Amino acid sequence: MAISVEATKKICGATVSGLDLAVPLAENDRSAISDALVQHKVLAFPDQHLTDPDLEQFSLSFGPFGDDPFIAAIEGHPHVIAVERRIGETAPLFAENWHTDWSFQVRPPKATCLYGLKIPPIGGDTHFVDQQAALVAMPAALRERLDGQTAVHSARGGYAPDGTYGTDDQATDRSMEIRPSKAALATQLHAIIQTHPESGVEAIFGCAGYITGFDGMAEADSATLLMDLYSWQTRAEFQFHQTWEPNMLLMWDNRALLHRATGGYDGHHRLLHRTTIGAS
Repeated sequence: MAISVEATKKICGATVSGLDLAVPLAENDRSAISDALVQHKVLAFPDQHLTDPDLEQFSLSFGPFGDDPFIAAIEGHPHVIAVERRIGETAPLFAENWHTDWSFQVRPPKATCLYGLKIPPIGGDTHFVDQQAALVAMPAALRERLDGQTAVHSARGGYAPDGTYGTDDQATDRSMEIRPSKAALATQLHAIIQTHPESGVEAIFGCAGYITGFDGMAEADSATLLMDLYSWQTRAEFQFHQTWEPNMLLMWDNRALLHRATGGYDGHHRLLHRTTIGAS
């Protein structure tokens, strides 16, 4: 069966069928997936039956593993993270704020893969917002304020000892093993507008959360610009919502999107395994 890529008719996203991802990819299929990822930004592969080695093998077809700090990997698989929420868990939802994965790193990951092992019958959609489309439609006045600006990224808000997942969070019933650290206080500079290395299309990179301000800009001015940008880049018309199915693999381009987790599945166990694909 030949590979099929069917676009969602939304701002982004496509469903890919005709492949068994437990089998090593032929070069033409790998290339087709790569091209589809750049074009559609979010790819859903339904009805896949993958072991953790299969997930690792698929991820490595597109680049090296990314570095996943602050979250413990599963036993025997140092590049696979379990994104889990047990029945009755009351800890705040993990990753519910808009972000692009690990943007505070020197070389943030190219893409993320997430495989659904236990998917509740309701809730738990993953939301995406297209940062290429948001930039194209951006009002000229806001674009002028952003042009040439360099953003300061940091994990401190989430993973420092006093962050969202810091010392206080460790006392909750969270199923995931998050490891806060003073290393999260480090900062990294990235241009707020970046050109995609494969498509050549410009996009906004990051948002308030991992971005703490703009290099060389007064704190108050940085905060104002960040909030004005956030209000624009997360607008509903730029969003795509992915509904999960058991045994679905989702792959997305961190260079072109923001994403966030959602709840709504209280009373159900949810478990997904995740890898990140590093910059080539």
